[in-house]
Amino acid sequence: MRPTPRLTRSILGLALLSLALYALAQAQASPTNKAYLVEIDGTIGPVTQELIVRSISNAEADGATMVILQMDTPGGLDHSMREIIQAILDAYIPVITYISPQGSRAASAGTYILYASHVAAMAPATNLGAATPVQLGGVPEMPSEPAKEQDGAQDDDGKTSMEKKIINDATAYIKGLAKLRGRNESWAEKAVREAASLTAEEALEKNVIDLVAADMTALLEQLEGREVDVKGRLIRLHTGGLIIERIKPDWRSNLLAIITNPNIAYVLMLVGIYGLLLEFSNPGIILPGVIGTISLFLALYAFQILPINYAGLALLGIGLAFMISELFVISGGILGLGGVVAFTVGSIMLFDDEYIAVSIPLIGGTAAVAAGFMLWILKKFATLRHSQVVSGAEYMIGRSGEVLEGFSGRGRVEIDGESWLAESEAPLSAGQKIRVKAIDKLVLKIEPLNDSTVEE
Repeated sequence: MRPTPRLTRSILGLALLSLALYALAQAQASPTNKAYLVEIDGTIGPVTQELIVRSISNAEADGATMVILQMDTPGGLDHSMREIIQAILDAYIPVITYISPQGSRAASAGTYILYASHVAAMAPATNLGAATPVQLGGVPEMPSEPAKEQDGAQDDDGKTSMEKKIINDATAYIKGLAKLRGRNESWAEKAVREAASLTAEEALEKNVIDLVAADMTALLEQLEGREVDVKGRLIRLHTGGLIIERIKPDWRSNLLAIITNPNIAYVLMLVGIYGLLLEFSNPGIILPGVIGTISLFLALYAFQILPINYAGLALLGIGLAFMISELFVISGGILGLGGVVAFTVGSIMLFDDEYIAVSIPLIGGTAAVAAGFMLWILKKFATLRHSQVVSGAEYMIGRSGEVLEGFSGRGRVEIDGESWLAESEAPLSAGQKIRVKAIDKLVLKIEPLNDSTVEE
């Protein structure tokens, strides 16, 4: 049965009407003048990075007109900072960074983010600066001795060549941001090389920021009508009737904040490894294997986000391998103690950053437990070595017994109430006393006991 042309037109009409109503509902549900407000309070890290990057992406998809980052931070990780700045530079809507409330600061990584923003604002009694990199990007801290150039001359500033490379890289990075946004390049360099800081009023005077606003209301009033360059397009900001949507961390961000804590990630890794070892050594328990697998995958996810020093991670793995090998290879404690040392050093090196590191007491406690376990194993091995043998071939050699029935060559003897097949070079008679001098598989090599043979 074929549909009639009238039925076909009716179906198409209903479909088009449904699409039109859906588009109208979406347009009414999504206000065109809306701003996302993301509050940043604390160290810039993976959680902050994920929240800001996701908020900018969602704001663009939601048709918001701007994103406001209300910031109070002492600094943070170079990797997270650069990911945030990249998201700001790639944004198709303006990103306003506002150092607030009063008494807040934008130090270190916060200064770079402020320079990268389309509009930089500060509240009174706030400050920014001190942007000198410290272990920037997970680079290990340099030795305290001044480095020497190839000609043997000592540097005047006492900095090593590697430290100079790091500072020069950071200087070029922030000067590039300053030039892009038309802000003070010379002071940006000073903030990196000399750790300079400014108050809000000084920053406005030196063209480091765009405006000073006492609160959010004052900020929105000053933003009204301002034109900003967003990826080559001039966008005029309209804040009249602006709807502010506060973005708060959801369950995913909260979970990420927990497992990316270096101490939690470290403990999860240990629980994962020991849980799997317990499961492999006792197959069928199931629970340690399940807990160990989940914990290990959570730890690996955290390590993927955190700035890991792979040399430290390798030392930690080698240390665990050595300690486990001590259970199967008798090395006199060399493997076990070497594993404890490698495990401790690797734990200290695991997160090589000023703001992220495993707690020293946690490392010390874990190393002390591992060292105590190794000492217990060594003591156990020493006790077993000096204890009397109670089974096996070593136990049988030297034992005495008697012949069950007379024989020449092979016959049966009784030792400790058990009947054994035995071989003797001399003829033996029933009831005669004998002694075991060797054993070949399950056949005893015996000799008769007489006045010249002393029983051991």
